[in-house]
Amino acid sequence: MNDVVKDRAVQERVVSELVARSNRLGADPRNTNYAGGNTSAKGTATDPVTGEPVELLWVKGSGGDLGTLQPQGLAVLRLDRMRALVDVYPGLDREDEMVAAFDYCLHGKGGAAPSIDTAMHGLVDAAHVDHLHPDSGIAVAAAADGEALTREIFGDEVVWVPWRRPGFQLGLDIAAIKAANPQAIGCILGGHGITAWGDTSAEAEERSLGIIRRAEAFIESRTAALAADGTHPFGPVRAGYEPLPDADRRARAAALAPAIRGIASADAPQVGHFTDSDVVLDFLARERLVPLAELGTSCPDHFLRTKVKPLVVDVPTSATVEETVTALRAAHEAYRADYAAYYERGAAAARARGEEPPAMRGADPAIVLVPGVGMFSYGRNKQTARVAGEFYVNAINVMRGAETISTYAPIAEDEKFRIEYWALEEAKLRRMPAPKPLATRIALVTGAASGIGKAIATRLAAEGACVVVADLDLAKAAAAAAELGAADVAIGVAMDVSSEAAVQAGLREAVLAFGGVDLVVNNAGLSLSRSLFDTTEADWDLQHNVMAKGSFLVSREAARVLVDQGLGGDIVYISSKNSVFAGPNNIAYSATKADQAHQVRLLAAELGEHGIRVNGVNPDGVVRGSGIFASGWGANRAAVYGVPEEKLGEFYAQRTLLKREVLPENVAAAVFALCTSDFSHTTGLHVPVDAGVAAAFLR
Repeated sequence: MNDVVKDRAVQERVVSELVARSNRLGADPRNTNYAGGNTSAKGTATDPVTGEPVELLWVKGSGGDLGTLQPQGLAVLRLDRMRALVDVYPGLDREDEMVAAFDYCLHGKGGAAPSIDTAMHGLVDAAHVDHLHPDSGIAVAAAADGEALTREIFGDEVVWVPWRRPGFQLGLDIAAIKAANPQAIGCILGGHGITAWGDTSAEAEERSLGIIRRAEAFIESRTAALAADGTHPFGPVRAGYEPLPDADRRARAAALAPAIRGIASADAPQVGHFTDSDVVLDFLARERLVPLAELGTSCPDHFLRTKVKPLVVDVPTSATVEETVTALRAAHEAYRADYAAYYERGAAAARARGEEPPAMRGADPAIVLVPGVGMFSYGRNKQTARVAGEFYVNAINVMRGAETISTYAPIAEDEKFRIEYWALEEAKLRRMPAPKPLATRIALVTGAASGIGKAIATRLAAEGACVVVADLDLAKAAAAAAELGAADVAIGVAMDVSSEAAVQAGLREAVLAFGGVDLVVNNAGLSLSRSLFDTTEADWDLQHNVMAKGSFLVSREAARVLVDQGLGGDIVYISSKNSVFAGPNNIAYSATKADQAHQVRLLAAELGEHGIRVNGVNPDGVVRGSGIFASGWGANRAAVYGVPEEKLGEFYAQRTLLKREVLPENVAAAVFALCTSDFSHTTGLHVPVDAGVAAAFLR
């Protein structure tokens, strides 16, 4: 028993050291990009079947991120079986088959799925191996004379490996290089990244960081030399392409974002992300922007997320929004034609090799660059869009570094195509879970920090939407958004819906956060339960300003975004049973709800030609969880009906046909249903959510 306990403790130590090393390396973007690279450790355990010692490999699994890696993210394989694969390796033309063979090398349940780089870690004769994608290392790897630079920077401690696609053969190559170069601590992988090894976890980490920092220092010294000569690797700044002032830049970005998202979503809807960091703005202002962007990205991790190259809208900042959009649409047509031609060339070459490539996945850009403004990046969700932008920043750093020390020379187009349309990559995409019903949709909900609005925001986020929680109180909006998830899921914005400027500002924040808006819920409201004679002019104006005028302003500004996107969309009004039912002591509230109800019909008629559906929900008696009822409305209504306030929900339920109390979640369910494809042909509809109030039946 003591031997078993000791054996488990040794394994836990190996895994703990590996995870800690991975997290440290992955936490610094200078070392590797998000979900890029992999680390491993080897050790001995007891085979639970034979009781004999067995050598194991722990390696980061497919798709994981070093910075957040946990033990369950490791694949665990038997080294004897992995090494035996060398004897059955069918050669470079069939090396993809080896990934499936890794499954037969797993130890026990095996942990995470092994990645394509597993061979590199298993076949290299070192206890600990790191494979990373640092910008500085890739700059050397993507330089035209990378081999000579590797010798100049590292001597014989780091060995150059010519470009080869990740896979079993690359693992064999690196293993052979290590065996032939006992003095070496690692490799520069042409067009790819770095690999380092060590006898201990600490030694592997030290060597990895040493390679990265030495490459950084070399690039920095060359950068300083260029600066001393008054030159820049990207060329001089072009007059008229300098970054706009902050406020003007953000306003221009918000004005352009809907149209840009529309073109990025021509083949499939996308969520967007905006970046205007100094690194991006400097690149966009330089003379060599267009030719360098045209060369495309180098590292496979980069172009799998950014596409092989970005779309550049090559116009000066003096161009108007309309002129920029016109240039954007022309550039988009050219981009799509160029990408289709790239696909056809790659597909023809694949067929010549006897392979049938996957169908073209789409010809729209993932990265759009607008000089003076910034970078717009796109993906199937906010995280993917944000990460695509981060990867293009990595690509800019690589291009700048390569141009500083040499000439940027990314891998050949045919190799890019083979990786982008790799059968293994296609299989990975097929393994992804089915998207949720509202995936790629961006929702703006007003009055969403509490009550019905919060329930709606919660339901829409749960169904896959990105959500903008808009509320009069920014702190409450931010807190409600935080409950839904990180900023990739929801954000909070301040919005006084009765103020045109505040509504416009809130919409700008929404489109800069997620790229646009698809689904707008007019929920903000308040109520004062007063008789005709007790209702003041101020009472009347307040309720109409918030609900009637507020809904109008939000719908108008949101409709501008929806039309510019050209993707259709939904506007939903949370009206009320009172919009069609005349009750006592409620003139201001009911009149404004009737106003909202008719806005639904009017906007449905006007916006239908743009594919925008406008529908309404008529709740009644939502007592529990309702902000309106908690603010005094409940007490007033209870007094009107002569029941205790705590019994008001029960009272409302008993007067319905279904005898059920209506909850905020019931209203949220109706909003969700209206916005799904099941209601794709429905507009101008009001859905009662009142458990059946016959007096409010629509006629």
